[in-house]
Amino acid sequence: MKMLLLNGHGINMRVDGAKLHIKDGRFSTTEVPKEYVFSPKRMDIDSIVVYGRSGSLSLEAIRWLIKHNVQITLLDWNGKLLTTILPSESTNVKTKFAQYHAYEDKDTRVKLAKKFIEAKFSKSEAILDYLKQRYPEIESDFTVDKAKLEKAKSIREILGVEGGVAWKYWNEYAKAIPEEYDFRARTDNYRRANGAGDKVNVMLNYGYALLESECLRAINSVGLDAHVGFLHEMNPSKNSLAYDFQEPFRFIVDIAVMNLIEKGVMDSKDFIRTESFSLRLRPTGARKLTEEFNSVMNGKVEYRKKNSSWGSVLLVKARELSHQLVGKRKTVDFVKPVYIAERDDSDLLRKKIIDMPYVEWTKMGFSKGTLHYMKQNAMGDKPFTLNTHVKERLDKWEKLVSNA
Repeated sequence: MKMLLLNGHGINMRVDGAKLHIKDGRFSTTEVPKEYVFSPKRMDIDSIVVYGRSGSLSLEAIRWLIKHNVQITLLDWNGKLLTTILPSESTNVKTKFAQYHAYEDKDTRVKLAKKFIEAKFSKSEAILDYLKQRYPEIESDFTVDKAKLEKAKSIREILGVEGGVAWKYWNEYAKAIPEEYDFRARTDNYRRANGAGDKVNVMLNYGYALLESECLRAINSVGLDAHVGFLHEMNPSKNSLAYDFQEPFRFIVDIAVMNLIEKGVMDSKDFIRTESFSLRLRPTGARKLTEEFNSVMNGKVEYRKKNSSWGSVLLVKARELSHQLVGKRKTVDFVKPVYIAERDDSDLLRKKIIDMPYVEWTKMGFSKGTLHYMKQNAMGDKPFTLNTHVKERLDKWEKLVSNA
């Protein structure tokens, strides 16, 4: 999956000589906007996100993009999803009819709603376990809540259990965020993109808008109706099934935001305060978050004996749901694949690096300069990663020491 973010004034997309010409926006008369040219059948972009102020998109450009299976997503100034232009959808009408029947059947709807929330609980625990490697004060046990979810017999009960876990999750997530971000949790007001008052919620809202767009793409590709969800109620202005599909994949946004915070790459200039005292992302911040979201979505995970990206898994899960609804599958499981992440920058590994003697390090064939650089990272606050062979040598040295 590859996203292209367009921002600023004067965005232009047109077709000339069968090629797609895209000009990014600009924010001053002296700025020279980036330009892209794509030849037919050579488009390496899956999605174009427009977070701009003004511009034009020709009808021929829309036709060109749709023919090349490229999604166009328009975001409002506050990061909220305005609309998305999707490639051609599946015309399998039986899938939609099966979806409507499942929605009308109370037992089936409750079962499917639980599937989405079970996966959300699993991924939420995985994120907190990942953070706990660096922040030991974080708790990540939802055992009691899982038992409550299993006993729930209505959508209202399921939402009640989910709300309790969400409250716990965000309170634990907040323990990993520096005080200067002034993040407490995501209350009802924070859930609305135009109500974000702090940097973390602004980034989360923007990221969830990107995720919603990807969910719409997956739903559309298998012929499901995005407006008919099982957990979320139908609403004329809401993509209920897309909201359902976000639940098992929200962790992608949560990780992307945490990565940016821990790397320390977000600056005050990446945000702007509006006259209504809400906060929103500037173009620089939107670009950083889009790139990080894209990176996490392209992260590899093993599923069905294949090494897939999370973006591909999202598409597969939409297909599995459609197959289950029409009777081609007995059940659907959103918990798998499980998200597993081992931090390179855990406190235990940092101590291991700091304690490593230079003499022993050189005996294993590494230079003193490499260890010095690693020790600097280990004594700092920012996250870092290690090559596989370096990890193996550290583990080997640790075993030798413990057996001595």
